[in-house]
Amino acid sequence: MESKWDALSTLGAITAAWLLLRGTWGVARAVYVYLLPQVRRGNAWLRAQGAWAVVTGATSGIGKAYAHELARRGLDIVLISRSHSKLEQEAREIERLHGRSTRIIQADFTGGLEIYGAIEAGLRGLEIGVLVNNVAMMYGGGASTFRKLLDLEDLGQSVSDIINCNVMSVAQMVRIVLPQMVSRGKGIIINVSSVTDCRSTPFLSLYSATKAFVRTFSEAVCAEYFPQGVTIQVPKGFAETVSPVWVSTNMTSNGRTSRLVKDADEFAQEALDTLGLSSHVSGCLKHAVQSFLLPFILPAWLLHSRWVISLLSAGNKSKLFPSVKPRGT
Repeated sequence: MESKWDALSTLGAITAAWLLLRGTWGVARAVYVYLLPQVRRGNAWLRAQGAWAVVTGATSGIGKAYAHELARRGLDIVLISRSHSKLEQEAREIERLHGRSTRIIQADFTGGLEIYGAIEAGLRGLEIGVLVNNVAMMYGGGASTFRKLLDLEDLGQSVSDIINCNVMSVAQMVRIVLPQMVSRGKGIIINVSSVTDCRSTPFLSLYSATKAFVRTFSEAVCAEYFPQGVTIQVPKGFAETVSPVWVSTNMTSNGRTSRLVKDADEFAQEALDTLGLSSHVSGCLKHAVQSFLLPFILPAWLLHSRWVISLLSAGNKSKLFPSVKPRGT
């Protein structure tokens, strides 16, 4: 009996040491990535990647904030989005506020392969240093954000639109831009994902699945091309995946900023400060803390439990959750 207690004590000590080590590593990483300004890459490093930045979903929310912040840091901007009038407006604002050159490309990312020929032609000849794959959509249609799959309006079209916008756009834009980055031996790809990319999320089943694709695709491509000098921020390597928690945008009904909800402009500024330090980030310290705590507050087994599903169903029927719009399409 005593030997069993000794074994359990040893196992407990090893577990405690592992948890302590993991916690220490997490805190040290957070300090390094989010809090130490002296380790951050300067604007000169960013501009050395290439003269132009390309931003999808660039006329609102996170995409608009990235476009303006990249222009402020000295890059010329290609804005890609659905609304031609909004594209022209944002291009004028960037030129007026930041004195940078702009180009606009009108594209509806819910479309299929046919839309990418015009995008490829519009980018031809540009030295692209940064690609921000931001465009995405949740469940639209004017009802609540959280819905069962079969409750989506025009289900077949909704499934096609969300996959084209959230998945196809990322893969195709990387396919278009990556070759010149590899040939020049430099470049940065920022794929904007979501905190839902690390777990399946009931009532956001399709959306969370598309974001899991963004994360895993980014990690794999980053590993493939990091030796060629390309960073993919998934914000490992020179690609980054950015997985925010809650940012005030049109996708989230422009919710009021708070201790939990981040302003899009502030988020983009802090997220760009993490470039070159990690391939997968939450974008800002506030969201990094939330992402760390989330599995303890709402573990996967609880998220998928009948009790939580019933609660979400009741909130959905009572219109507790806000309506949402596509992000930057």
